[in-house]
Amino acid sequence: MNFHYPNGSSFKNTNKSKQLNLSKNSSINYGDRGMSLEAELNQSNEYYLDEDIAVVHKKPTPIQIVNVDYPKRSAAVIKEAYFQHASTTDYNGVYRGKYIDFDAKETTSNTSFPLSNFHEHQIEHMRKCTQLGGITFAMIKFVKSDELFVLAGPNLFYYWDRQNNGGRKSISKTELQDNAYQIKYHFQPLIPYLSAVDHIIDDRNNI
Repeated sequence: MNFHYPNGSSFKNTNKSKQLNLSKNSSINYGDRGMSLEAELNQSNEYYLDEDIAVVHKKPTPIQIVNVDYPKRSAAVIKEAYFQHASTTDYNGVYRGKYIDFDAKETTSNTSFPLSNFHEHQIEHMRKCTQLGGITFAMIKFVKSDELFVLAGPNLFYYWDRQNNGGRKSISKTELQDNAYQIKYHFQPLIPYLSAVDHIIDDRNNI
């Protein structure tokens, strides 16, 4: 199925670090189950919702269907559709009285995260949310090693601006280890990312 942005272009998927010790079981890797990062986060968000900890949902992507095939009366196959507008980030919600907004990205690289995984409009959306008091961040997963990092929005903006000023077009894993929060898979929730968000909120309050 082909997707297109409104302009007609095609869609392409594209503070020292703290390893958060969340419980005595935090060193156990529960993530190696063949699940996508999105599925893992959706499961984690269901837990946070059920426990009245946070309300965070995956943003729906509105599309306009332009071509549908009906191979039989009981089934329809979408052949072509267009994004009604450019997408922003993957998730948003409320936690600790704060608006949170973040994107989830995966990389198969062992050593760095390519900034090409982001689009300019996503970064600008996160900048505006941050300027208005929201908490923004990127959830980054190194697929081969099942390593997870939460990178606060302002740090992400630094690396994005660096590349636009002639710097490297990726964030090294070492930089993430130094400037993001590394979290471990857990039992419930599967990805306890709000513990990293606690640090981001507290750091902002201490400024």
